[in-house]
Amino acid sequence: MNSIRTALITGASSGIGAALAEALAAPGVTLHLCGRDLGRLEAVAATCRGRAVVNATVLDVRDADAMAGWIRDAGRLDLVVANAGISGRSRDGGPENAEQARAIFEINLGGVLNTVLPAIAVMAEQTPGADGLRGRIVAIASLAAFMVSPDSAAYCASKAAVHRWMVASAPEARRRGVALTSVCPGFVRTAMTAGYAFPMPGLMDADRAARIILRGAAAGRRRVVFPWWMGLLARTAGLLPPRVMEAVAGQRPSGRE
Repeated sequence: MNSIRTALITGASSGIGAALAEALAAPGVTLHLCGRDLGRLEAVAATCRGRAVVNATVLDVRDADAMAGWIRDAGRLDLVVANAGISGRSRDGGPENAEQARAIFEINLGGVLNTVLPAIAVMAEQTPGADGLRGRIVAIASLAAFMVSPDSAAYCASKAAVHRWMVASAPEARRRGVALTSVCPGFVRTAMTAGYAFPMPGLMDADRAARIILRGAAAGRRRVVFPWWMGLLARTAGLLPPRVMEAVAGQRPSGRE
């Protein structure tokens, strides 16, 4: 994205966030990166500093006031990526408990709102670029947004909320000069997926995923889904009756629907 001179990325200490930072790092570019792990965040920042100006901040996306202040103080922003997120699978140790479910929603959904809403407010006051836009905002959802998996209830629901909200909010944001893009990737090789002990069809490296995401944002697409065939399968799975989906997931059906 040659038009990007300033970018802000949450969850930039690893995975897709780190890959996006490295893909955007170039002479004349300023990157504002945040994460919760100082060591990993500084490692990503060090890699990018040889090619770009980098401001790295340890920040929790659940802190709405801190997020708003960080985004406001960053100055002009051409691109904002709400990437921070966590997963949670009931097979990792029994059913999702209340603490786990709340944390997933607070980070995956609340963190996106705490990033995107202040970013829209900042960008709406910026001077339009050569393409007529005042800025671009990307939120990382998931192919899980199209499914109902008994194994990852809170994760699927949080990503569905992010995806639907971004797509539905895009027309109004566009009228304010801001392009919104919801990204629904399949399996990406990251620290999050490293511990998964099940088949991951379509698994791709984070740097490839970053290139796809940036191309979609540059094109102004409201929705970026990849791999396309996994997207088709996820949508089809989302149409299955709940009892069938439970059987596919290897769980005992839990009553009538």
